[in-house]
Amino acid sequence: MDELTPDGQGTALPYRLGPARPALGLVVLQSDETVEADMRRLLPQRANLMVSRVPSGAEVTPETLTAMEAHLGQAAALFPPWARFQAIGYACTSGTAQIGVPHVAAQISAVVRTEAVTEPVSALIAACRALGVTRLGLISPYVAPVSARLRAVLAEARIETPAFASFEVAEEARVARIGPGSLRRAALRVAAEAPVEALFLSCTNLRTLSALPALERELGLPVLSSNQVLAWHMMRLAGLTPPRRAPGWLFKSG
Repeated sequence: MDELTPDGQGTALPYRLGPARPALGLVVLQSDETVEADMRRLLPQRANLMVSRVPSGAEVTPETLTAMEAHLGQAAALFPPWARFQAIGYACTSGTAQIGVPHVAAQISAVVRTEAVTEPVSALIAACRALGVTRLGLISPYVAPVSARLRAVLAEARIETPAFASFEVAEEARVARIGPGSLRRAALRVAAEAPVEALFLSCTNLRTLSALPALERELGLPVLSSNQVLAWHMMRLAGLTPPRRAPGWLFKSG
C-alpha cells in the first residue's frame, strides 16, 4: 500500500522511498575531458556515481597542480550534503603526487561523509601490490618536473620505474587528443627499454581505456592506466564487483 504524505489529507501524491544505491563520488579536474566517461564505462550500473569539478590550470606544472589543494574541499562540498559515500576518488595522478596523498584525503574527508578516499596514485600502488609488480614501465604526457615527482612518489612505495618516456606536453587540451597510435608506439618503446613487470599510462585525461586489451596482448604484460586503476580501487573500497566489460588483467587478478 502507498504511504500518505504527512498531512494525511491526500492532497499530494503518495510515495514510497526506494533503497539507496551504493554512492561513489568523483572529483574531476575542470580541464579533464576523459575520466568521467571512462568511469561510467568501468563502474557497475548499480553504482550511483556523482561528479564534482575542481578548478585547474589549462597547463600542467608543479605550481598549477599544487594550487588545486586550496580548492579540493570546496569542490567536494558541492556533493549533496545528505549523501553517504562508499568511496570518493580525486581524479588526478600528477596532482596527487604533487599535493600528497594524506593532504588530498584530509581535504575531502573534512567536508564529505565517506568511508574512503582514493586517487590514482594510491590506486596504482594497490594495483601493483595485487599484481606483484615492483618494476613498472611508465608513460607520462607531462613535462619533466611533473613526471619526476610521480616517479619519486612511486619509488617511496618501492615501485621502480626503470623504463620511462613522456610526450612532454603541458597543455591539457592536447593531452586529451593524443591518439591511440602514439600511445601504442610509446608503449612498445618503453616496454623494450628495460625489463618491467607491467606498464602504466599515467593521466586521467589521456584516452587509454580502449587501448588496454590490445596492448596487453601485444606486450604480454599487464597494462594499467590512471582511470582503470582508480575505478578498480574505488570498487574494491566500496565492496562492489567490477562488471565483466572492465578491461585488463587487473580486473581478472581477483
